Amino acid sequence: MPGTNLTRSEAVERAKAVRRVESYHVELDLTRGERVFGSTTTVEFDAVAGSNTFIDAITDSVRSVTLNGVALDPAEVSDGVRIQLPGLEAHNVLVIDADARYMNTGEGLHRFVDPVDGEVYLYTQFEVPDSRRMFAVFEQPDLKASFRFTVTAPSHWAVVSNSPTPEPQSVPSGDNGDARSRWDFAPTPRLSSYVTALVAGPYQSVHDELVNSAGRTIPLGIFARKSLMQYLDADNIFETTKQGFAFFEEQFGCEYPFAKYDQLFVPEFNAGAMENAGAVTILESYVFRSKPTQATVERRAITVLHELAHMWFGDYVTMRWWDDLWLNESFAEFMSHLAAVHTPEFGHAWTTFASVEKSWAYRQDQLPTTHPIFADINDLADVEVNFDGITYAKGASVLKQLVAWVGQEQFMAGVRAYFGKHGWGNTVLDDLIAELEAASGRDLSAWGGLWLETAGVNTLAPEIETNQDGTITSFSIRQTATEAQPTLRPHRLAIGFYDMSDGGRLVRVRREELDVEGELTEVPALVGAARPALILLNDDDLAYAKVRLDPVSLATATEHLRDIADSLPRALVLGSAWDGARDGETPARAYVELVLANIGAETDSSVVQTLLRQLATTLDFYVSPEARESVKLSTAERLWTLAVDARPGSDSQLQFVKAFSALASSPEHLGIVAGLIDGSVTAAGLEVDQDLRWELVASLAAGGRIGKDRIDEELSHDNTSTGQCAAALAAAALPTAEAKAEAWRAIVETGELSNAVQQAAVTGFNRVHDAQLIEPYAEKYFEAVPRIVAERTHALAQQIVVGLYPARQTTEATLERTDAFIASLDDEQGALRRTMLENRDGVARALRAQAADR
Repeated sequence: MPGTNLTRSEAVERAKAVRRVESYHVELDLTRGERVFGSTTTVEFDAVAGSNTFIDAITDSVRSVTLNGVALDPAEVSDGVRIQLPGLEAHNVLVIDADARYMNTGEGLHRFVDPVDGEVYLYTQFEVPDSRRMFAVFEQPDLKASFRFTVTAPSHWAVVSNSPTPEPQSVPSGDNGDARSRWDFAPTPRLSSYVTALVAGPYQSVHDELVNSAGRTIPLGIFARKSLMQYLDADNIFETTKQGFAFFEEQFGCEYPFAKYDQLFVPEFNAGAMENAGAVTILESYVFRSKPTQATVERRAITVLHELAHMWFGDYVTMRWWDDLWLNESFAEFMSHLAAVHTPEFGHAWTTFASVEKSWAYRQDQLPTTHPIFADINDLADVEVNFDGITYAKGASVLKQLVAWVGQEQFMAGVRAYFGKHGWGNTVLDDLIAELEAASGRDLSAWGGLWLETAGVNTLAPEIETNQDGTITSFSIRQTATEAQPTLRPHRLAIGFYDMSDGGRLVRVRREELDVEGELTEVPALVGAARPALILLNDDDLAYAKVRLDPVSLATATEHLRDIADSLPRALVLGSAWDGARDGETPARAYVELVLANIGAETDSSVVQTLLRQLATTLDFYVSPEARESVKLSTAERLWTLAVDARPGSDSQLQFVKAFSALASSPEHLGIVAGLIDGSVTAAGLEVDQDLRWELVASLAAGGRIGKDRIDEELSHDNTSTGQCAAALAAAALPTAEAKAEAWRAIVETGELSNAVQQAAVTGFNRVHDAQLIEPYAEKYFEAVPRIVAERTHALAQQIVVGLYPARQTTEATLERTDAFIASLDDEQGALRRTMLENRDGVARALRAQAADR
């Protein structure tokens, strides 16, 4: 197949030739078997008379191409990726009749067979460039149009798209005699193709409605596979959705722009969710068939709110080109957390933002491939690797700081003006900045230059002098930057003073908010104050910057972290400690001790989850190799103690048990895991449900306590999509050369696995207590990557290129081999070069951290 890339310059030239796309009528036949479906597209568009262009269409075959009544030879104009359109008229009608392929990669029109009942389920995922896998389309966000879908499918299916679902009409049966029906959807408003959608299959649903701010009734639907409906907690999802509607319509000053709002939980989804207009698709892991952690419940709520915010920012008003992807995602990420804070259940959402989102941003921003928030997106390959911590988390962090600087009312006034002026259109960043400047009265050009057009994260540290009685005589904030990213930026932040209360809690006694700029900022307002036990820069987490604690504050935090009354300052202190360990400034084992000494008292589920993930990374990569085995053993022991001592049935207890099982490697610890499964070992209040059983089975598999037959036995009791993925992970985790070879064969050599099963197998392959077991695959990896990238879709290739990189071979030899591979890449392999540089940085950082831990 020819290359599937599209450059920005090609998109610009095509937009000059294609002046306006009026409409698409897409006719799909989903009854032609397991491999292909029929796709007939009629496009009406205006163009420069006499010009030539092309339309995107990744096809299995093309039967006919008719342009303005003239038949074109498919063999001459179609190459399987693009169809050339010569000699355009001022107004054009194009009809393309083709077959397209179902996918099992989570891209295009994905086909899934439910192992529980054998039913077929379909859904689309089009962002970035995959609507062309379902129908012929001008695949770029600025060529908006109205879309009308006509779908022929089995009569017992539900069929959902952007417009409300019509009553189906019976049509003659297919060759197999099964009943068929046709759904004729009404045309959509003007949309970019990447937010159109089709979801089809015997999905079941529940429905509700709301009356919006304009008095219009909005139908609401929630859909899931039949075998999952018993677990669907629709009331909670509807409640979050209704809260989001009320909040966003008030903040944005305009009503929800579409006719209905469906949320569809779909199988084998690569992301968390997708903002298809009026038909949001969501990862079905958010249908909880076992007890979820509160962190997962909160993440689902944030995801629901994030996609709902996109209905305005992304769907109603859309970026002109992918340069502004960051604004699309950052805005939704910021607004979802802001909305969550205003709900009764998730008022602590800014703590989650600090511990999860900003941690991601800081990590991404310290990679050698970091980039400005406003990225230069030259082609589709660029954008596909730009769904990262800069685009989402740093962008949202910077918007949060901007709101603190200009004021939330002024910010929202600018946003309301933006929607009022650009509804149903395409915009660039300057369009939003203009409205924010008008509403706030501030010139944002300097801010934009420093924050959006430069990369890197600054570090802020206090410099404090006191006299003998502890009175502050001098207070300043020093800002530094790295040599590679030397920009110093303005920051709006708060300084918090914390002292011990009579009740033994560390509470804030003073807050000073100010602007920090340049290398050194004096804070005269604090001169004359008594030095508190803890001084916390960036209290309330307004700024985007790493912070350092002074020695007195660090000692206080280490001793009294669990005594800090509020979750957000605790998260900020822990974030500073994590930065120090990652940067090789403090010993990794000191961080391990800090976490284990305090995590038992942590009440925020998302913070506990983040700490346990960072603890696992520290143990695998940052603790010195000489001490690693003993530190892992003692950590597992303490995690089990934490689980036993935790409140019975609590969220933390469940998280501690899962973390313990992941580390269990000694006969004693594996015996505890086996006992949890068979009931001979218990922890008060702990329910060992099916999903937890799979975690424990994987632990026994990785520890060599069970074989493939025991995994198959477990699968026979849970032969579901989730069970199949869990079994694939456990099988790949077996600590034998044969098991690793079989996993490698299925993942790398044959490519026989779906996206979800492949990801599980990759995870299992890397789950080893002795990294030497997978050392022979390091060189095989570098040999295989060029073929993988050339032959697999982006989603599947990325799983392998990132997931199978030999990071566990944390040696200088791995760095040298990576350098040699990078040197072999040509100029057209920029996306692969970037991914490899990021892989390499993880090993280089680990070696520095290990050196600091010796």
